[in-house]
Amino acid sequence: MAGSDLLRPDPATGLAIVIMGVSGCGKSSDANSLFCRRTVAAMLADALGCGFVEADDYHSHANKEKMSRGVPLTDEDRLPWLESLRDAIRERLGRGEDVAVSCSALRLKYREVLRQGDISYKPGSYETCRVKFVCLEASAEVIAGRVERRAAEGGHFMPASLVRSQLDLLEIDAAEGITVVDATVPAHAIVQATVAQFRDELASTAC
Repeated sequence: MAGSDLLRPDPATGLAIVIMGVSGCGKSSDANSLFCRRTVAAMLADALGCGFVEADDYHSHANKEKMSRGVPLTDEDRLPWLESLRDAIRERLGRGEDVAVSCSALRLKYREVLRQGDISYKPGSYETCRVKFVCLEASAEVIAGRVERRAAEGGHFMPASLVRSQLDLLEIDAAEGITVVDATVPAHAIVQATVAQFRDELASTAC
């Protein structure tokens, strides 16, 4: 067996694909609508016929209340939230399932917590980790505009005033191999490209 085959992950173990980026990171091709990482992750779950995990649903009431007042979360605030997401990912991977996840995952140390959803993960072994990241990227102006509109419509607890704090937190190490995509292209195109990129590692037969 070739060496590259030995390194290929076993599809039966499932894959977690985390759609990451700052809140409000993008818009659709329709000027009258918008999409964010939640939309892309939900569409990805539909395309794969797999489970969907929305990180915002795992925030404590205290975290949501704090953000609604325009106060950035501390790492101490985030840790229990990230650990609960890690556990949700671990549960699904443990059943041999794929899962699409929507989470900001802005810093390397936050992503390291999520990567621990793969029980075989060793720090730095990004290529073989069963938790992958796709980062939606857009300009600060686009992001702020999307968040302002969403907040005005009552669609989210995070105000536009926190966009800068999120952008300041965002860090990506090239060694991680994170896929960075333009969040202003149509959501379905991002989903199609993501399915194509990870097709050989997915447990799903829907793709």
